[in-house]
Amino acid sequence: MTKTKQLVVLFLFSAIWVTCSNPPALSPETGQRDLSRAMHRLITRSGLKANMGVKVISLKTGKTLYAVNEDHLFNPASNNKLFTSLAALKLLSPQFQFMTTVWVDGTQATSDSVSRLTLRGGGDPDLSIDDLGKLAESVAEQVKVIDTLILDPSIFDNRVQGNGWMWDEGDRWYSAQIVGLGVNDNCVDITVTPTEVNLPPTITVYPNTQYVTINNQATTLADTLGLKKLRIKRRWEEASNIIDISGNVLVEQEPKTYYRNIEDPVLFTGHVFKKLLADAGITVKGPIMKDTLRTPAIQIATHQSLPLREANVNLMKKSDNLTAESFVKMIGYVTTGQSGSWDTGILAIKSFLFDEVGLDTSQFNYVDGSGVSRYNYCSPNHLIQVLRYGFQDYTINAEYLAALPTGGWDGTLRKRLRSESINRRIRAKTGTLEGVSCLSGYVYTADGEPLAFSILINGYVGEAKPYQTLQDD
Repeated sequence: MTKTKQLVVLFLFSAIWVTCSNPPALSPETGQRDLSRAMHRLITRSGLKANMGVKVISLKTGKTLYAVNEDHLFNPASNNKLFTSLAALKLLSPQFQFMTTVWVDGTQATSDSVSRLTLRGGGDPDLSIDDLGKLAESVAEQVKVIDTLILDPSIFDNRVQGNGWMWDEGDRWYSAQIVGLGVNDNCVDITVTPTEVNLPPTITVYPNTQYVTINNQATTLADTLGLKKLRIKRRWEEASNIIDISGNVLVEQEPKTYYRNIEDPVLFTGHVFKKLLADAGITVKGPIMKDTLRTPAIQIATHQSLPLREANVNLMKKSDNLTAESFVKMIGYVTTGQSGSWDTGILAIKSFLFDEVGLDTSQFNYVDGSGVSRYNYCSPNHLIQVLRYGFQDYTINAEYLAALPTGGWDGTLRKRLRSESINRRIRAKTGTLEGVSCLSGYVYTADGEPLAFSILINGYVGEAKPYQTLQDD
């Protein structure tokens, strides 16, 4: 082999080795020298192996204070909600309200008996059992007998899970189905209370409905000898609302409540509403059916949600996925006048991000509102642009910032960033999936200068705690 060929082979081998090896945690850093040194020291001393992108800017001067891998793409997990929250406040408005309504067929005033009574969903992610109960009481003032109870969820399309959601997310509250008519976060609350030793614990389900079936095989024990972990699982693989409870609880334990999503939240809502109607003195003679509202019809009861700014607080502080996806679909409905969908909502949001925020939306992937999808990708630069826009837009900045968790104080940051030297000067959104830990938001310096930051970490194995500690540091 000639020397030239040897050099070519060596070059190709080196290229392949570089390509197949793990990428370095840090590319060349930029920013203020003293800050860059301090940040580099924190990162390298942690000894953590992962892909990382960081950017910090001054919102006062616009100057970059620190940046590394700021253009690299990462899965943002729930940092995706920073896009969603901003778009909802701008495209729907902080004052927007979701409307859940009740209708009767025809053009005449209601009578004691009606053939069809329609509960029409308004996409409200926070509709409660109490809200439904008040609607039932209002109906009871006008109607006594209903032949058929109709459920109309058509404000949203029929797709209940987003692109890139993991098939085995199962029955957890954070993966509840997204529908136009739901209640109680599309979940049931299951409270487990110990009884006597060797007897099953008491199981209480809220709302109290026959739509779910409890199979209680758990046992109360006196001590930890032979203790098996309590397991509460809905048979989601079978699209069933049978919930199996097994394992053990200790006799001295306090009652504890667990949350499980349910199959077909629309019918679930209908069964709950039928019981509430009965409690209000109304007889529903016939079946519960899904259908769209017939015209002509008369609206006889309405529930208006709290303003969207309140739902936005729930979205950000609790990182509520149902609220995020309801915002996306509602944006799709409002902008098109057709059933809201991920396709139409995401198109409207990306158009807003391009036209108003100035993001090149061809350079990142935004496929759902919550960040559950594994198909989402963005960079620290993208998030910094969104944070800067949210801070500077006077029409929504108060609502945008107020909804973020406060370090060491509330929401998903209640147990993080508790240092007295910080003194609640950080407002930021967390984001966690398997192998993903992200933190982006705002921090005020000791002299009051506002900064925007984004720390995106991907590609690790094991617990998120060490990476969250690095972010906090």
